[in-house]
Amino acid sequence: MEHGQVMSPGIPAFGFTSTRMQSALSTVARGTAFEQRSLLLLQECFSMSLRRVGGKSDGGVDLLGWWWLPFSESQSTPSTPSTLSRRRIRVLAQCKAEKKKFSPNYVREMEGVWHMHARSHSSSELGTVALLLSESAFTTATLTRALGSSVPFLLMHLPPPSSPLSVCPDALGEVGSAFWNPALGGTCGLLRGELDIRWERDVSGGGRPGLWCRDKRVQNWTPDHTQVEYLGAIDE
Repeated sequence: MEHGQVMSPGIPAFGFTSTRMQSALSTVARGTAFEQRSLLLLQECFSMSLRRVGGKSDGGVDLLGWWWLPFSESQSTPSTPSTLSRRRIRVLAQCKAEKKKFSPNYVREMEGVWHMHARSHSSSELGTVALLLSESAFTTATLTRALGSSVPFLLMHLPPPSSPLSVCPDALGEVGSAFWNPALGGTCGLLRGELDIRWERDVSGGGRPGLWCRDKRVQNWTPDHTQVEYLGAIDE
């Protein structure tokens, strides 16, 4: 209790505490909304099927799932069941809905999360990408840190929708920028240099990043829920 503040028996003190609680709730709500928007955007536009895993035991991961990409030309034995038309790569994602610019400390934090996951899934040959999503812009130091990392990184800047109440696809699909490092997109990286991120402009003058594989546009695709549940059972 603040010095000089008088409380009546059985009546909780609000005042300063209420303000702090409202601020905390607002921060949590903003973070949750950003996670949900990121999940929808990645599913609808980037062929990722993810689920929210945030909580005290999330291991530093907000979204977890798979990235469904065309089979590699060099992939002689697909690691994905032949009933599916894509190969899959594990995705570990962190979402940061902060007003301040994205710090390189988050890259270092995600490197630790990725290595911890790699140690516990050492038998997996599918590959794992570390995905960082931010409402604020990435600093030059952040991009430099990710560029030099041995961890396969994909960084996406998703600025807030123009209207907080907007739920139209264009609002969900706003992408400020997308960037990956050589460990992911390079010729010796996880994607073997076969995919590119290209900025695609629309007739209105806007645009968004798109995935291209061997000079062909990658159409968005994710398996249905039955297939995802089946694969999840295999991975357990």
